[in-house]
Amino acid sequence: MIALHRLDQVALHVADLDEAATRWSLQFGLTERARDAQSVTLSCDDEPRALVLLAATEDAEPGFARVGWELARGCSLDDAAAHFDGLGVSYSRATKHIELSDLEGNALHVLPYRPRASRLVPHARPAGTLPVGHPRKLGHVNFLTARVQEQKDFYVEVLGMRLTDWLGGAAVWLHVNPEHHVMALVDKGYAHFHHFAFDTVDIGQMRDALDHLGRHGRWLGWGPTRHGVGGNIASYVRIVEEACFVELYCDMEQLAADHEPREWPDDRYSSNTWGPLPPRSYFRFDERAVASERESLEMQGVPLEDPISA
Repeated sequence: MIALHRLDQVALHVADLDEAATRWSLQFGLTERARDAQSVTLSCDDEPRALVLLAATEDAEPGFARVGWELARGCSLDDAAAHFDGLGVSYSRATKHIELSDLEGNALHVLPYRPRASRLVPHARPAGTLPVGHPRKLGHVNFLTARVQEQKDFYVEVLGMRLTDWLGGAAVWLHVNPEHHVMALVDKGYAHFHHFAFDTVDIGQMRDALDHLGRHGRWLGWGPTRHGVGGNIASYVRIVEEACFVELYCDMEQLAADHEPREWPDDRYSSNTWGPLPPRSYFRFDERAVASERESLEMQGVPLEDPISA
């Protein structure tokens, strides 16, 4: 069997390592932990990594590169490899991790359990060089998909995630620990990495972070919202450079040990108990959608054209 402990990292290809490392550190309060000619590793708190920036190549344009998952204590890389072998899942073994892909080609790394340098709660540890207002952790990832049921089955059967909730048949949330989800899949008819999420202490810290991001020219594709599914307060910041969103969130539902999956109605209230559904641009990454979102054209009555007919 296989068991995951946590989300270890998201890796992005970037056009310019120096520019991207400075931007992510300055705008999101991340701390640089390691650097070489091809990559920069950033963290939220005192963990060794949360976001890995990789130099883009001719074969890898700026955007999503991979997600890394840390195994639970007591589940080794050998255990994970045996589990994949038993399922007939293709993978490759590196020195310190296992590499594989999901059913839509999204690259995944499986890493061994890493004992923490300190078991104390974060606010009782030495501060080191952490900036004020840094995110607490990398919390979850979200993918758009054209194969929501099959992808759900893959992450449950192959990586050992557990089903949390369905939104009708349109989206599914998965967990590996008490937090409501570590991953979500949304059926949009095509595959694309949608967002990764940073945990903030509360809506006050989120407000300060959004003020700071606004001064850097960032804007929200949606939010702040209060999700019915998951219960979290969430704000989705558009990242044009790497074609994704960053969600800042707080107040996520914590699941009981005997949680039973629920099916929520696919309506506005399940998505946002405070108000509107997201604009159409929220699920798109083409230039027309980004321009529409930047100027709030949909809110002004200017429809966003279909990317095929545009």
